[in-house]
Amino acid sequence: MSQTRSLFATQLYHARLNEFGPGVDGEELEKSCYSIAEDDEAGQTWSEENGYPGYTSYASLTDLPWRFPIFGDVVTALDAHVAAFAAHCQFDLGERSLKLEDLWINILPEGGSHSGHIHPHSVISGTSYVAMPDGASALRLEDPRLPMMMAAPTRVKEAREELRPFIYIAPDPGDVLLWESWLRHEVPMNQSEEDRISISFNYKWE
Repeated sequence: MSQTRSLFATQLYHARLNEFGPGVDGEELEKSCYSIAEDDEAGQTWSEENGYPGYTSYASLTDLPWRFPIFGDVVTALDAHVAAFAAHCQFDLGERSLKLEDLWINILPEGGSHSGHIHPHSVISGTSYVAMPDGASALRLEDPRLPMMMAAPTRVKEAREELRPFIYIAPDPGDVLLWESWLRHEVPMNQSEEDRISISFNYKWE
């Protein structure tokens, strides 16, 4: 009898940020993101010079948990989520551990987007969502096998999720998504008149 199995699965973790650790108030977190963005002239300049629509603290601030205690609560929660995801992935970490490498704010206004990319030198990456107004773009994840598919035909529209070349995830405010850092992803254009606000991060193995 013939048999078909699904191999080499790509893992995506989806949970509520407050499932672990101290409760993080969403309104306070949003206000903190805006407060930091307004004061971060270096981040504003970097965003403008590098064609990043809106604002990101990616290249300017490395001490968000020190500046605002609520970000320390976010990190405490993320540490627990990453530990759970690492266990699900059955990583053999040995005597080393997964530690937060960087954490940054993203504020995408109407028309803003973030093209496809990966996070090299990290093990687990992810995003926690602060504001996702109606019309805000979902996260698009790309099948890592695409460059090797060559002459393969396209999939039917109703293909099973694990066979689709792209997956769109529309998280709610307060959600956290985790994936392995080699997974290519992007944020399509924000179609909402309001800002899409998220906090992205990387964890390294050391």
